[in-house]
Amino acid sequence: MKIIDIEPSDPRLVTDVLPVLSELRPHLTEELLHTTYEQGHPQGLRFSAAYGDDGRCAGVAGWRIVFNTSSLKKLYVDDLVTSASARSGGVGHALLTYLEEHAREQGCHELDLDSGTHRTDAHRFYLRERMAITAFHFSKDLD
Repeated sequence: MKIIDIEPSDPRLVTDVLPVLSELRPHLTEELLHTTYEQGHPQGLRFSAAYGDDGRCAGVAGWRIVFNTSSLKKLYVDDLVTSASARSGGVGHALLTYLEEHAREQGCHELDLDSGTHRTDAHRFYLRERMAITAFHFSKDLD
């Protein structure tokens, strides 16, 4: 498994990242992904892609380093998705390990993510990965 960081101008953002990311975020279009990454990159948004031995993108993580009063410095995972065809093959574990190592190198105190309440398979995975449920996340649509 090879994991690489994808820059906003990298053509693999569309050819490799978007098809996998769309499994978690089906509303994303090529244009919307480009706009989001161009605007999010200066705020710290990054994408990392995991490639299997066959050379195909098998998983994607969208993440950023965040400073706040609760954890001071943390790596926050916006998106973590393994392609349906590659699930249960260690891709998610490899991506989380990669992100943990990066977080430690950057002096982060924690790695955080939110997961939709309906994603029970993902929750089982996060618990197996020794992540704890530490908070409720509240949201209000403004549309």
